[in-house]
Amino acid sequence: MCGIVGIAGKSEPGWLARMHGVLTHRGPDDCGEHHDEAACVRLGHRRLSIIDLGGGHQPMPLKSAGLWIVFNGEIFNAPELRRELEAVGCEFTSGHSDTEVLLHLYDREGEAMVERLNGMFAFVIHDKRRGLLFGARDPCGIKPLYLWEEGGRFAFASEAKALLRLPCVARETAPASLYHYLSFLYVPGVDSIWCGVRRLPPAHVFRYEMERGELETRAYWRPEFPSGSARAEGALAEDLRGELRGAVKRWSLSDVPVACSLSGGLDSSAVVGLLAEAGAEFSTYTVGFTGEEGADLDERKLARQVAERWGCEHHEIIVEPEDVLDDLVKMVWHLDEPYGGGLPSWQVFRAMGQEVKVGMTGSGGDELFGNYGKFREYEKKPWLRGALGLREVWQPDGACWPDWLRWPFGTGYHALRRYFTDAEKERLLQEKFEGEPSAALAQRGYDAAPGGTLRDKLAAFDLHGQLAEEFLFMTDRFSMAQGLEARVPFLDPQLMAFVYGIPAHQRTRPRDLKYLFKQAVADLLPPDLLTARKRGFVLPLGEWLRGRMRPLVEFLLEPGRLQRQGVFQASLWEEVAVPHLEGRMDRTGRLWAVVMFQLWHLVYVEEASEEAPTFTWQDVCA
Repeated sequence: MCGIVGIAGKSEPGWLARMHGVLTHRGPDDCGEHHDEAACVRLGHRRLSIIDLGGGHQPMPLKSAGLWIVFNGEIFNAPELRRELEAVGCEFTSGHSDTEVLLHLYDREGEAMVERLNGMFAFVIHDKRRGLLFGARDPCGIKPLYLWEEGGRFAFASEAKALLRLPCVARETAPASLYHYLSFLYVPGVDSIWCGVRRLPPAHVFRYEMERGELETRAYWRPEFPSGSARAEGALAEDLRGELRGAVKRWSLSDVPVACSLSGGLDSSAVVGLLAEAGAEFSTYTVGFTGEEGADLDERKLARQVAERWGCEHHEIIVEPEDVLDDLVKMVWHLDEPYGGGLPSWQVFRAMGQEVKVGMTGSGGDELFGNYGKFREYEKKPWLRGALGLREVWQPDGACWPDWLRWPFGTGYHALRRYFTDAEKERLLQEKFEGEPSAALAQRGYDAAPGGTLRDKLAAFDLHGQLAEEFLFMTDRFSMAQGLEARVPFLDPQLMAFVYGIPAHQRTRPRDLKYLFKQAVADLLPPDLLTARKRGFVLPLGEWLRGRMRPLVEFLLEPGRLQRQGVFQASLWEEVAVPHLEGRMDRTGRLWAVVMFQLWHLVYVEEASEEAPTFTWQDVCA
């Protein structure tokens, strides 16, 4: 796992070092640069060595083809691809580098090569002969890639903070991104929080023609939901077990020790069981909470049962409020963009990163099996089904409500799940926003998602929406901050294709979302875990904001400060903060979203930090 950067167009040699220097946490083991002055291309790389420890230095060339590459990620079917390439005459110089496989595959198959890959990746190839840069991001967006272009220059980086090190990139906040952040607690879509800095979407490639200065992007993959008849559940569960076993085996490929993040839930526990069943040696790490405020979230007992069942070396990390506060500014810095979600993964990855370089997680399991039950509200309420234009679940004759009836009901996908409403944002933001409403943005994404049923379309939309833009975003930043490669075997393309090929009504049930998955892995799990209610992997933020974090809230949201800052109206203090602090209302989601944005704004805008901040939350409140 690594950090990649690059510039095409007029630039100074020292700019590249500034870019990859701020990404040292992503690759503490090695760094490299490639400067092609004739082509006006500079490539930089920071390496965390996982595969082919002695080789694999980047940027890596295939000089006979005029190619150079910088690559972040792992290609888990690289051994098979290498054997195939060797059989047709490709000569390799490295021991077993997956980076070199990418170069030879591109040389033989061109841009279509990306469709052959099983893994998590973001890479950019300088094709000198064709005068272009070609880049790609994996199907689920596990690995990030930011792009910027202006005035005949083009730049890319694994994290937006690297682009901010360029003197030609303006540090200007995008109003639309702030507006949507307040709805979803993360920045959705292609545009980042910075004006002019965009993300390459999941499952997309880009081509930058250097002579013309033209950037094009296109999708190369989308989930498919083939229509088919139902199968016997026993046979389905058996086949699913085989696909799960194969995915975990592929994604555990490593030349260094591996560990597992074990939450005590079904998904991570199944990964542990499948790894152990395959004879792998690994350790496990679990977060625990103390006190009444954290007791309901603590899953240490269940996680301990799983670890003991398989004889794992088990570690329990107890999270106290002070631990979160002490690292809060660091988290904000590493996150790059505003994020108002949960933070306990930081503690897990920090502990794991002190011992190993690879950590397996259960991320993606919820999206594959039941999608958190989001479909249930729409299936229960006919007016919501009509609002989504769902002919197949509305009336037997195929009728649905006309378009003019959709929006008067405040409907659309995510209509039930926004944090700040449009009316609240209208009152609380100083700058009036006249762009696309957040509900319309989500609805547009839902409408474009593939699938013939409600459950399929919701699964497809959230795969490249909330999963990529919130959960995988957070997982990448928090793991790489600790020099740890987090892997997500549930997002193995072969496994996803199998699961999405199961008819939606068999894949999940409204009252038992993971019933089929449970059948497939039941023998690997303690009985208590199969019947335990699902707990969110979150912190008890509501109580913490009223207690230990109160001084931070009071400083960041003080009315006079808000007015001077120019983002929020001073009335935000009375409308959002005071009711929560006094215990009259639970405003945890809204208040946390604003506090985290304010910390981000302090670090990246007010302080304009170019290096990791050295100040703490105590310094902020002093």
